[in-house]
Amino acid sequence: MAEAYIVDAVRTPVGRRGGGLSGEHPADLGAHVLTALMTRTGVDPAAVEDVIFGCVDAVGPQAGDIARTCWLAAGLPEEVPGVTVDRQCGSSQQAVHFAAQAVLSGTTDLVVAGGVQNMSMIPIAYASRGATEPLGLTEGPYTGSKGWQRRYGGQDVSQFRGAEMIAEQWDISRERMEAFAYESHRRAIEAIDSGRFDREIAPYGDVAHDEGPRRDTSPEKMAGLKTLMEGGRLTAAVSSQISDGAAALLIASEAAVRAHGLTPRARIHHVSARGEDPIRMLSAPIPATAHALKKTGMSIGDLDAIEINEAFASVVLAWLKETGADPAKVNPNGGAIALGHPLGATGARLMTTLLHELERTGGRYGLQTMCEGGGQANVTIIERL
Repeated sequence: MAEAYIVDAVRTPVGRRGGGLSGEHPADLGAHVLTALMTRTGVDPAAVEDVIFGCVDAVGPQAGDIARTCWLAAGLPEEVPGVTVDRQCGSSQQAVHFAAQAVLSGTTDLVVAGGVQNMSMIPIAYASRGATEPLGLTEGPYTGSKGWQRRYGGQDVSQFRGAEMIAEQWDISRERMEAFAYESHRRAIEAIDSGRFDREIAPYGDVAHDEGPRRDTSPEKMAGLKTLMEGGRLTAAVSSQISDGAAALLIASEAAVRAHGLTPRARIHHVSARGEDPIRMLSAPIPATAHALKKTGMSIGDLDAIEINEAFASVVLAWLKETGADPAKVNPNGGAIALGHPLGATGARLMTTLLHELERTGGRYGLQTMCEGGGQANVTIIERL
């Protein structure tokens, strides 16, 4: 049976909005991790058969197939192609899936998967939609479509509303979300101070550590913030941070491992993606996780480490309620509330951190999942070797 292996994984520090990476061209951020990956693995870059990158809002400096421009900006061989994927926040996790599937199919032996996003430069809020306004096109993905209107009507579709709907449906209080967010910062600061991230990060200039965690935050400060929506429960404190960064992994077949003398660090055990209610939008990790566990014959207790993206605290807390997972194993080094969420890069960042956490703790299986626009979620299970 064919196997797909993770040979190595590397990321930039995650920069906060307006921080140390904010002025860097996205192609240069991506080039940085590609150069680091090739250097660390020692593989001949010309042997890479494809570069698959995730990126959301691929406009301006992120346009023109950013996977390809990152590779070229790194000075790597021109004969290696690239392709860019958009599955919203799960884009670079999907890039890993596509790379693994290419290897598992037997058609490809060596693929780079990753992602990049500079949110300081290209703000969220459907930047790609706004880019068409000079052409007189103002309709977004949820307006103007007769088919969408017939199916879902004129409902407000936003991640903020979705996160609020989850908090209400699963009865998650503001206080519980703030306690979760505070713990995310505490765990992230502990991880940084103890050097847990050092091996996975390729420092970018003077930026050597993640910039997001707030050492001066407190439950009292969180309690004083205004809610994001009138009458809602969520605030900025329980939401992921706008961030900049990039990450990349080398995925190899067994034949490539032998041919290039590589030492794989993990085996990709399972990949899948599922969809759910696009109005609630952010709850798809729940059925997606159930689907993955059923398909693999595993239980939640078989997993030694779990990374679920902290788009909002309500997303993770609802998932914990439904799965019964051990909270100590979930985002043990903090999550996007503290570390940040550079949209197109986060999937690969989480996978990089998950791999290193399994190695640090001696765990065997790790699961990664994340909510995505349109009511979708990817799930990846890896096995440490």
